[in-house]
Amino acid sequence: MTTKFNTWVTCPAPNPAAKIRLFCLPFAGGGASAYRQWSKHFGPEIEVCPLQLPGRENRFSEPAIKNAQQLAQQLANQLQMYANKPFAIYGHSMGALLAFETTRVLQSQGLPMPEALFLGAHRAAHRPPKRKPMHTLDDAAFIQKLQTFGGFPDEVLASKELVQFLLPTLRADFALCDNYVFEADHAPLECPMHLFAGEFDDEVKPEDMTDWQSHCAQIAQLHRLDGGHFFLRSHLDALVERVRTSLLTTVE
Repeated sequence: MTTKFNTWVTCPAPNPAAKIRLFCLPFAGGGASAYRQWSKHFGPEIEVCPLQLPGRENRFSEPAIKNAQQLAQQLANQLQMYANKPFAIYGHSMGALLAFETTRVLQSQGLPMPEALFLGAHRAAHRPPKRKPMHTLDDAAFIQKLQTFGGFPDEVLASKELVQFLLPTLRADFALCDNYVFEADHAPLECPMHLFAGEFDDEVKPEDMTDWQSHCAQIAQLHRLDGGHFFLRSHLDALVERVRTSLLTTVE
């Protein structure tokens, strides 16, 4: 029977014969389209399913959710409906935090767990951010700060109309990150954890990623990639190869 996807769980290239699903969570301001081309890179064994959060792209009319734990609960509710085959989760930056919190919900509620959790470009959840809160900045300062991350095309940030269109979701996402409160009363995650860090990421250095180990019952593997905060764009081939190799090892 063909799986029917929904507004939360998208699948640009459905593949019922795949051995495992890879759910992908976006960075702040991003949507499912950030992973739309991933299917062609992973081959027939892996079905790539980008997750679409409220407040962006085809869900722009819905209010973005500003609380990480609340959003994680809703994501966990969605993922359990697609646990009819092995799955894994990749999250980048804000998406990594959401992937972690979602997996916490799955484990605490005794729901099917990912075969592997892939976290990219986000410090360990219990560590406070190095930067000051962004979501309260005025528009000019907020946009200037966005430019330092290097993930938003210049033509987007140069368009006042487009920026004004995107600002509510961007501010909501940064409010989610800025106001995140780590809850310590959870057991370490039982699933394997892979950490991805950009060698030239000024926001999250490789050494900032190693503390994720305290949230994993197994040995968390650190993968260092050339590139900055958005290495998922600049060094996609290297990222995909490491994720793909790890996934295929789990389902052999």
